Amino acid sequence: MIHKNQKLLLFFATNAGLGYAPVASGTFGTLLGIPIYYLLAQLAPMPHACCWLAILLMALWSADGAGKIFTVVDDGRIVSDELIGYLTTVVFLPFSWPTALAAFLLFRFFDIVKLWPACWFDNKVKNGFGVVMDDVVAGIYAAGCLRLLMHLWPELF
Repeated sequence: MIHKNQKLLLFFATNAGLGYAPVASGTFGTLLGIPIYYLLAQLAPMPHACCWLAILLMALWSADGAGKIFTVVDDGRIVSDELIGYLTTVVFLPFSWPTALAAFLLFRFFDIVKLWPACWFDNKVKNGFGVVMDDVVAGIYAAGCLRLLMHLWPELF
């Protein structure tokens, strides 16, 4: 039986239930990042950074706790890591639909490919920290590529 505080933890870990999608739960879980990106883009840098940090801490807490509840460290229903990974991709960028969509595609690509050190976190750190950090690393790679694309082809963004 799941207790009331565990329901809240699972709500966050599954990005309000998006992680229960029957296929591509990570892709569906990432979708919550788009409206949150829109909201964060309205903020000045310091509040934006504080919100990003709060979401990171929530992802660490919820991924770790949900892994224990589901008895699988990186259960497919846990998608709070995708949220913070996507938000890492777009941190401090002004919102636009082309940016949001390019970030989505780039983040999903790097989350699936798992370049080092993302693969190290994924394979060696079997707890909520490892689950989240491989997505943060993927978000950093995606952020670099996104900013390069924005620099080379600003008319697209």
